[in-house]
Amino acid sequence: MKLGLYGGSFDPVHLGHLLVAQAAIEELGLDQLYFIPVALSPFKPESKPSPAAERLRLLRLALAGQTKYEVDDQEIKRGGTSYTIDTLRDYTRRFPQAGLFYLVGADNVASLPGWREADELARLAEFVAIPRPGESPAAFPAPFRDRMLKGFPFGVSSSQIRARVKAGLPIDQLVPSAVAEAIRNYRLYL
Repeated sequence: MKLGLYGGSFDPVHLGHLLVAQAAIEELGLDQLYFIPVALSPFKPESKPSPAAERLRLLRLALAGQTKYEVDDQEIKRGGTSYTIDTLRDYTRRFPQAGLFYLVGADNVASLPGWREADELARLAEFVAIPRPGESPAAFPAPFRDRMLKGFPFGVSSSQIRARVKAGLPIDQLVPSAVAEAIRNYRLYL
């Protein structure tokens, strides 16, 4: 079994995230892809994400009906700073025979050796870089193996979407329609 793990704030989830998920399923031959929203990112200590319940609601709306995608809220349930090593250990324990593929933004590849217990991270999962439009592929530092998704690079970020909502600009072509509707109905990101 091949499992993909896709961590992030998903604040909010957008079409770029879903295109990455589709590319990962197809290119890596994954059986299942888990979206794992962080409680707090160790790399953005000054940034406080939107409430977990809202991020989870939007993620579940975006993934409704998708049989190969699941939401895993373990990092939110653990609370505090989310460390990838804790999540990978959990998956290794629950799925001892599975191959694990951890999706990471290409802009984070150079910093992998600084992640908590980096050597064990590299042993437990194969890290796969997600390219951003216009970025050159990053070389993975040892002991991580080079792997890059080809995917469908889509130049949108959650911070851009939050800014558009705050400015009263449309987001309908950037997020799934159910997510756009929920953002409007619950008056999120204003």
